[in-house]
Amino acid sequence: MTKAGVGAAAVVLLAILMFFAVSAWSRQPAIAKPSAQPIEFPHNTHVQTYKIDCQYCHADARRSEYAGLPSVERCMGCHRIVAADKPEIKKLAEYAGKQQPIPWTRVFKVPEFTYFPHKAHVGAKVACQTCHGEVEKMTTVAASTGPNLTNDMLNLVGFKPAAPPLTMGWCVQCHRQSNATQHTQAPLDCVTCHH
Repeated sequence: MTKAGVGAAAVVLLAILMFFAVSAWSRQPAIAKPSAQPIEFPHNTHVQTYKIDCQYCHADARRSEYAGLPSVERCMGCHRIVAADKPEIKKLAEYAGKQQPIPWTRVFKVPEFTYFPHKAHVGAKVACQTCHGEVEKMTTVAASTGPNLTNDMLNLVGFKPAAPPLTMGWCVQCHRQSNATQHTQAPLDCVTCHH
């Protein structure tokens, strides 16, 4: 093959790789961005300093599709006394006084055509951090999710960086790895998550 032929083949291959990378990157997966919240809630303080387990506040995770959020009453159980003079706790007390739920802004959301049961994952002893990141170190909850051009390009040339969380491929890979290494029976059929 001549130099011109090799050069043309390289250009065609590069164009194909770019097409696949851009098409994969343009898909919009689950949303997990930091959001303005009505009350600043430092997970790092509650989890690292006071050693509060995720399921104390997100009690529905072990019995429901949704993890749920704590009621104002649950928060006030501690904050009637603890840090009651802090501005954010005063906001919390206002909601409690009005008997209103806190209007939290949702951070993690999978697409509507996707079913994600927290209960099954809690039952399988999957750590919350596996999907949500190191929330215990966050002051504002957010996660890096969805397509990532750098990861897509590395995947195309044969490298295997960690897939971004909350994408279908990442979930399927987690199920496969769990089945292979922990001898679980994490389902791999489409109707498990899409029905």
